[in-house]
Amino acid sequence: MKPERLVMPDDLYEYRWISDPVIHTNGTIAYVLKTIDAIKNEYVTQIRAVAPDGGDDRPLTDGGKDMAPAWSPDGSQLAFLRMHEGSRQVWVLPMNDGECRPLTAVRRGVSAFAWSPDGSRLAYLSALSLDAGREALTLEEDRKRESQAGKLYTRTVPKAEGSGLWNGLHTHLFVQDLNSGEVVQLTSGAFDVAQPRWSPDGRSVAYLAKQVEDEQADPDLIAFNDIFVTTVEDGQSRRVTDFTLAISQFGYSPDGSEFAMIANDRAYGSGTQNRLYTVPSSGGKPEPFIDEFDVQIGNFVLSDMKAAGPSPAPLYGPNGELYAIGTLHGSATVYAFRPDGSYEPLATGERDTYQFALAPDGAFMVTATALVNAPGELFRLNLESGDELRLTDKNDELMGQLAISTPESFWFETAADIQVQAWMMRPAGLTAGEKAPLILEIHGGPHAMYSGTYSHELQCLAAQGYAILFLNPRGSFGYGQEFARAVRRDFTGCDYDDLMAGLDEALSRFDFVDDTRLGVTGGSYGGLMTNWIIAHSDRFQAAVTQRSISNWMSFYGMSDIGISYTEGIVGGNPWENPDLLWRLSPLAHVQQIHTPLLIIHGEQDMRCPVEQADQLYVALKRLGRETALVRYPASNHMLLKTGKPSYRTDVLHRVNDWFVRYLPKEVAQVGRVLLSIPVGMLIENCRSGGVSDEEVIACLKSGDFSPILDRVHDPKMDFAERLNTAKELDEDWERAIREGYSFKFLHIGGLKRLLGFRFGKAEGTDYVQLQDALALDGLDLSKPEADELEQIIHRQWKLVRTQVDPSSGHGTIRIELRHQQ
Repeated sequence: MKPERLVMPDDLYEYRWISDPVIHTNGTIAYVLKTIDAIKNEYVTQIRAVAPDGGDDRPLTDGGKDMAPAWSPDGSQLAFLRMHEGSRQVWVLPMNDGECRPLTAVRRGVSAFAWSPDGSRLAYLSALSLDAGREALTLEEDRKRESQAGKLYTRTVPKAEGSGLWNGLHTHLFVQDLNSGEVVQLTSGAFDVAQPRWSPDGRSVAYLAKQVEDEQADPDLIAFNDIFVTTVEDGQSRRVTDFTLAISQFGYSPDGSEFAMIANDRAYGSGTQNRLYTVPSSGGKPEPFIDEFDVQIGNFVLSDMKAAGPSPAPLYGPNGELYAIGTLHGSATVYAFRPDGSYEPLATGERDTYQFALAPDGAFMVTATALVNAPGELFRLNLESGDELRLTDKNDELMGQLAISTPESFWFETAADIQVQAWMMRPAGLTAGEKAPLILEIHGGPHAMYSGTYSHELQCLAAQGYAILFLNPRGSFGYGQEFARAVRRDFTGCDYDDLMAGLDEALSRFDFVDDTRLGVTGGSYGGLMTNWIIAHSDRFQAAVTQRSISNWMSFYGMSDIGISYTEGIVGGNPWENPDLLWRLSPLAHVQQIHTPLLIIHGEQDMRCPVEQADQLYVALKRLGRETALVRYPASNHMLLKTGKPSYRTDVLHRVNDWFVRYLPKEVAQVGRVLLSIPVGMLIENCRSGGVSDEEVIACLKSGDFSPILDRVHDPKMDFAERLNTAKELDEDWERAIREGYSFKFLHIGGLKRLLGFRFGKAEGTDYVQLQDALALDGLDLSKPEADELEQIIHRQWKLVRTQVDPSSGHGTIRIELRHQQ
C-alpha cells in the first residue's frame, strides 16, 4: 500500500541521524545515533553498536550528549566524548561489562582526542589562555572578570562562525598517561592545534597548525597551514610541510613513512578544488598523489539530513591505494585512488556518503550514507567483491509512512555551451492535467553542491503542492576546476545565467508546471542570489531569503570571512572598489524589488551577519513593499541544519506559509489567512455558541473574554495564553475572522475539536474514526458546510463525499489525509 501521509515540518522530530562509525578488531561497529528530545527542545546523542552483519544493534552508552567514539587499540575499551555538568571530557567504557568513567578532568574540556598505538596514553586538545594570570583564576573568577570589563581585540578577524567572538583562548596539544594520570602539555603559543595523530611507533604526535614565521604576516589573512610533529619524550616540534597548501585533513601511512593529505593550493581562492597529496613524514615538498581530475575531494553536498562534521582523512588501503570521499555530479561516495593514477568509486548511484571507516584488516569498509529516499544509515562495503550490505534501519518506519517526492535528475545546456545538472521534484497530490506552481531552490556556497538525496526541507515544500527545481550552477564543486572557479569575479554573471536557463529548461521540459506562478528561495549564497534575482526579474510572485547577503560594503567588515570572500568572489574592498561592491549589492537595487519577500536570519550568524537582513528589511519597509523579517535568537549560520529543533520546524512552517499565501496552489485560496492550531481553535471556540464576529474581535482586542464565556463550547480554554501565541507568531487573527482562514497544520485531535466547535459534531455519535487509519467517516454536512470545512483544513485533509442528496446538498462525508498521486 502506497504511503499517504505527506511530509510535514514537525516530522523533523522523528528522524534518526547516524554518524561517526568506528570498527572494532572483531568487526563490531560503534556509531553515534542522534535524536531530538522534543520536551527539552534539544538533540540527544547516544553511542550504539551493531554487528558486521547488521544484527545485535544495541546501545553502548546512556548519556544524552555522547559522541566521537574510538576503540582502544586492543579493543578492550571504548573512549568517547561526553558533555557532563557543563564540560566535555573523555570517558571510557570497558567492554567487560564495566561502568563508564571519565578519563580526563580538563579545565576547559576536551575538543578532540586520540589513543596512543599501545593504548597507554591519550593525546587530546584543550583550550587555554597565554595569560598566566588568567589561567591562575578559577573558571568562575575568569568568567566574572571577563564580564566586568571591555574585551580587547587586536586580531584582524576576531570572530568565527559557530564559536562567535574570539574568547582569547588557543587550542593546544596535551598527552595524558593513563596509568599514572600525568599530563604533559606539548604545544604552546599564539596558534591553534587541530587533528592530533599518533605516529605508528607511538613516539610522536602529528597535528595541523598555522604558525606564521614572518612577523609581518597576518595569520588571519593566510589560508595556508602545515603538519607538525612533536616528540612526546622531549616536546620538540618540527614542521613537515612547506606552508604552500591549505590542508583540511591528513593521516599517517601504516608504516609511518609519509602522510596523505586533502589540501589545495588556493590558486583560485575558495573555488580551488582539493587534491590528494603525500609528503614524507620526515618533511619535504608535498606531491600530488594523482593528476588533476573533476572529482572534488571531500563531501560538498548540502543537506539538512546529515549529523556529521567534515569528511574524514584519507585512509591507506592494503595495496598502497588511498580511500577518500569524492564529490562528483550530484553524488558523494568513497573513491579508491591508486598509485598508478587510476581511480574509481567504490559504490555508484545517487548517494551522499559523508563518513567512512576501514576495518583493521582492510577487508571491508563501513560508510554513513544518505540515499534518495532516506536519511543516512550505515552500510558495509566488501572491498573484494564490491557487495554492499545495509546495517541499520533507523528511519525505515518513518519513511514507510511518508509520501516522498523523488527528484528527477536532468542536464541542460546553457547559451555558453555549458552542461548543468538539475533536479525536478513533482509536487504531492498532483492529478493528471493539473498544473502546479514552481519554486526555484538555490544552494549556498557558492562552492557547494546539491544532490538528489533526501532533504526534509525540500520534501516539506513539495508536500504543499509545489514543484521544486534545484540545480548546480557554475561555481558549484563536483564538475571540474573551471566550472567551480567560473563564478569568481563574475558573481551575478554566469551563475545568474545558469539559474535562469535552468528555470526556462524546466518550464519547457515539464508540462505540469504553471509558468505564471513561480517562487524562489535559498540560504546563504542562495539567499544572496534570491535577493539579486528578484531585484532583476519580475518573473517571481513570492520569495524567501535565508541567512543572506544584501550589502557587500558592510559584509566586508562584519562577516568572519568578509575580507577573503568579498575580495575573492566580488573582486574588491570598500575603499578601493566602492562602486563595484555597491553595484553588485542587492541593496543597491532594492527599489526594483516588488516580489513579496520573507527574510529569515539567525541573530548570532557570523558568516552572514544579521545586519544584512536588517538592512534589506528596513529598505523594503521604507519603500512600502510586502516583506517580513524573522530573527532567531542564539542561532548561527547553521540554523536550518543544526539549530534548535523548534526553530528549524518554525522556519519550515514560515516558509511554507509565505509561499501558500503569495504563491497558492489553488488560486481560490488567495487571501485566506494561515493560522496555527492554538489561535484557530481560540477563534472557533469563541464562535461556537453563536457569538458574532464583532463580539469575538472585541474580546480579542481587549483580552477580556468574560462577556462570552457563558456561550462558548469550552469556557475553560486558556484564552490569554492563546492570544499571546497569536501575538508571538504575528498572526493576523482579525483578518482571519473577517476574510477566512486555513490551518497551517491540523492533527486529527485538532480536527475532531474543530468539528465539535463549528458543527457541534461528536465522535461516536456523529462520526467514527476508521480503525487503523487517520480518517473520519459518516459525517453529515450540508454542501456549504462541507465546502467551508474543506477550505479550513485542506492543507492536510481532503473531504470525500460518499453519499450526496442532489435536492438538499446534504451528504455523508469522509475526511482523510491527502496523499501523493
